[in-house]
Amino acid sequence: MATRTPAEQLTADEVLAELEALEDPKIREANQRHGNDIGVNLSKLRGIAKRLKTQHEFAKELWATGDAQARLVAILVSSPKKYTVEQLDAMLRQARVPKVLDWLVNYIVKKNPESEDRRIPWMNDVDEDVAAAGWSLTSHHVAKGVKNLNIPGLLDRIEEQMQQAPDRLQWAMNE
Repeated sequence: MATRTPAEQLTADEVLAELEALEDPKIREANQRHGNDIGVNLSKLRGIAKRLKTQHEFAKELWATGDAQARLVAILVSSPKKYTVEQLDAMLRQARVPKVLDWLVNYIVKKNPESEDRRIPWMNDVDEDVAAAGWSLTSHHVAKGVKNLNIPGLLDRIEEQMQQAPDRLQWAMNE
């Protein structure tokens, strides 16, 4: 019978130092062209998260650093169902790096059962990143075949608003 390796216990400062040691200027340059403040190979970043395993409280500490790379690690070591909708809302408003927003929506928000209650208010939010998250949740629900969606109304809204919507919001509506 295989034994489980315990999660590695690190401090937020130790994770930040490890991420800094993995920094590659070429990766940062390539990512910055897409608005991402990330200089670490994502496979190596995932390796850190794999060693840490799920540590929800520590994930909140990493998120609080404000560092984009630490936030990606935080997302990977989080327990999506443990966040309140208020925490998710705050995180969506704090995450300004496209990769962080994408991972937050796909790895946390879509897996949190409370997020459905905020889907429509998020779609109508004045913050284009929050609105894009609401649209991503909606497209996720469409793909899952959720029955209580007004598909004709959604299509009308997309047709009416997509042309003048900001790029990120257009991308989410186009999903």
